[in-house]
Amino acid sequence: MSGTATRIDGTRKQEGPAATALAPPPKLRRRPALIAAAIGAICLGALLAGWAWTATTNTQEVLVARHSIERGAVIEADDLTRLRLSADPALKPVAAEQFDKVVGQRAAVDIAAGGMLTPGSFTTEVVPGEGQSVVGVALTPAQAPGLDLQYGDKVRVVVTPAQGGELPAETPLSNDATVVGVHTSDETGQTVVDLLVPKADVAVLATRIATGNIALVLDSRER
Repeated sequence: MSGTATRIDGTRKQEGPAATALAPPPKLRRRPALIAAAIGAICLGALLAGWAWTATTNTQEVLVARHSIERGAVIEADDLTRLRLSADPALKPVAAEQFDKVVGQRAAVDIAAGGMLTPGSFTTEVVPGEGQSVVGVALTPAQAPGLDLQYGDKVRVVVTPAQGGELPAETPLSNDATVVGVHTSDETGQTVVDLLVPKADVAVLATRIATGNIALVLDSRER
């Protein structure tokens, strides 16, 4: 029920709905800190969106070594995996679509596990090439160099005299060769080295190897 009331000072105070309608609206308090925080959040969101767009547009699917591949080894399908990376264009990575072309080629350098392949990582060189042959030689620790042999090493197969014997004076002392493969024999445990030699020398060299009276000498690796 609406009505009026008399104040002590004699004035009348209005009560009821009319009084409520006449009440002044509450004053809004401005909070600069909240406004600044909101603006900062908007700017941060824009920066993150820009970074995400740049990251996704600069990535590409490339070929990566699943595990370490030694120089000279034939690259098998299981040696490679596809991975999407933000690759540096200066490195010229090999695109994943080149997978079938890379498989079957030889590693031109040692490729570490997780390493990204580049055009210089592999070679189409066929071994042995025209006029060349590959001959294997099983070596005991006494016949092999102390250092681990690597693909591309220049070596000499040196003829050694049989026990208690001497070499004929006209016998050539060595043959130059290049290492194109190294593995350990499962049967004998000996180190087997595949040597690339001129085709004209392979018959004589194979005969000498069969006698076991040889030693392998590693020459300078400086190129």
